[in-house]
Amino acid sequence: MSAGLDNEVRLHVYRRFIAQGRPPTVADVGQALDIGEAEAGAAFRRLEADHVLVLAPGRLDVWMANPLCAVPTSFWVTTASGSWWGTCIWDALGIPAMLGVDGVIETTCPDCSEPIELSVEDGALRPAEGVAHFVVPAARWWENIGFT
Repeated sequence: MSAGLDNEVRLHVYRRFIAQGRPPTVADVGQALDIGEAEAGAAFRRLEADHVLVLAPGRLDVWMANPLCAVPTSFWVTTASGSWWGTCIWDALGIPAMLGVDGVIETTCPDCSEPIELSVEDGALRPAEGVAHFVVPAARWWENIGFT
């Protein structure tokens, strides 16, 4: 039963995040899905354990529903559907991919602080000068997802 419920909670979190630019609270999800706050909270914890959601440390608030981030980062993504924070460049590129739309990612160079704008059109990153550097190998991202 929990797998089906977890999928409903997951879809609700993503749909609300996309529609409102911020994730719903446990109380919002409990009410919207008529499951109550306790069951919504349990689903949030299971989804975090499955690396679907990242919760704020010590709380049940959604910090990340990758590729979307609930707090400001260095990666602002704008599409015709709306605008959101990406957790990192990898996730910022994932937002247009997830939505199946074109998008623009605004960030800055971590070395010189110059603005950088990347465009995704028809599912492809448009040519741009620069290098994406991942400090932590992807296989180790979940060891400390808040840092990576």
